[in-house]
Amino acid sequence: MNLSELKRQYSVIIVGSGIAGLYAALNFPEDVDILMLSKKERHQSNSSLAQGGVACVLDLEDDSYELHIEDTLIAGGRENDLDAVTCLVEEGPGDVLKTIEYGVEYDRYENGELIKTLEGGHCRRRIVHHKDTSGKEMVDKLVLAVEKLPNVTLADETMVTSMSRIKNGFKIEIMSGNEFRTVYADYCLLASGGIGRVYKYTTNPSVATGDGIRLAYEMGAAIKNLSYVQFHPTAFNGANREQFLISEAVRGEGAFLLNCNKERFMDRYDSRLELAPRDVVSRSVIMESRRLGSNNFYLDIRHKGEDFIKHRFPGIYAGCLKQGVDISKDLIPVFPCQHYLMGGIEVDLNARTTLPRLYAAGECACTGVHGKNRLASNSLLEALVFGRRAAEDITMCIKADSFKASVPESDPVINRNGAPLPKGTRTEIRDTLQRAYFVIPDEGAIPQAKKRIEAILNRLKNGKFAVTADYCEALSLATVAYIILKEVDR
Repeated sequence: MNLSELKRQYSVIIVGSGIAGLYAALNFPEDVDILMLSKKERHQSNSSLAQGGVACVLDLEDDSYELHIEDTLIAGGRENDLDAVTCLVEEGPGDVLKTIEYGVEYDRYENGELIKTLEGGHCRRRIVHHKDTSGKEMVDKLVLAVEKLPNVTLADETMVTSMSRIKNGFKIEIMSGNEFRTVYADYCLLASGGIGRVYKYTTNPSVATGDGIRLAYEMGAAIKNLSYVQFHPTAFNGANREQFLISEAVRGEGAFLLNCNKERFMDRYDSRLELAPRDVVSRSVIMESRRLGSNNFYLDIRHKGEDFIKHRFPGIYAGCLKQGVDISKDLIPVFPCQHYLMGGIEVDLNARTTLPRLYAAGECACTGVHGKNRLASNSLLEALVFGRRAAEDITMCIKADSFKASVPESDPVINRNGAPLPKGTRTEIRDTLQRAYFVIPDEGAIPQAKKRIEAILNRLKNGKFAVTADYCEALSLATVAYIILKEVDR
């Protein structure tokens, strides 16, 4: 789509096309005019890479809301917002069942009953899944449903370069290739995903540069607990910047975690062994690596048999095979890397930020659900519940308040030319944060890292650089890294 084909004003602009944004779009009435912006292709998001599934209580005989709440609180170090967790757990099952109506297929037994798996931190099997590509299945089917909506315009390969508040709404600058355009929104929902690319190694795709957080921060919205970063203990230990995730469900189905001597070691650190929460397992791996002086760690699921492995984990099997590892015969090399963000744009139970008419949902938002560490497979559930709640609240506000954004008759000409982004800027940001603030932070390195990132951020803000995708992403990464290091530099 050419940007010139877009209207100048929409009732709602949704930034991002992951599960939070898609499910929100599906929960608006058809008289609400929506523009959905995808920085890359609409299927490309953190959501689409989610492997494990969706945690929800669907069987009240063997499970309960109280147990799911307690598991979430334990994993989060009891720094969770209890009201948000209760909302997530009690409302989530209805949203999961609703996705089935949109065509999402979860694995079932021959009798039609949903198959539930176990993951670290859960005391019950409550995770419904689509093999090991649950996120892709959900995104694919929800995209198809959104594409059928007459009130939603989808714009792929379209990046938000800047946002500003105006009377009764927002002015949003967007770019696609070398084309720029200004659009206006009465309400905006940021569903722009995570910050993974601020680290040298991450499971996140290239789009995860924290853009929505930067945009909200620049407008003055409150950002909360951005230093609450989750490191997944079992990413494939390869040389690529984007690491292939070995799902929590692999350990949930019985895989053993081994050190460089091919020995199980979790009993030294936690009685829950391989099924301890992610932050515990990640710290245990780092401590074991220091004890033995080696970064070589492995997952072993060979004992489950080739047929089970290929049927249950076809995506992981194929992904590892591309790296030369047959997981039915070989050990899987793993090591922790950045995976998820628990903090973000501060929101309430209705996904409202601290700014009027601005909402946030999904990984870019801090609902308080996850506390200091996310319980496995709660992320897709959070995206569904709070994406829907955002849509419901915006709809209520539209009905109660007919005021629309004050749009000028014409837009001023903006000079977006300037110097090219200095080579290596984003690499330096990533390397700096990776050294100072990984699984076990280097307290001595944090103050100097903060100074360096602050200098980079000031240079990006004050230098006259050309407005390009690289520049905007570098600005987002520097902003995110600065907020993280500022939080932890006490």
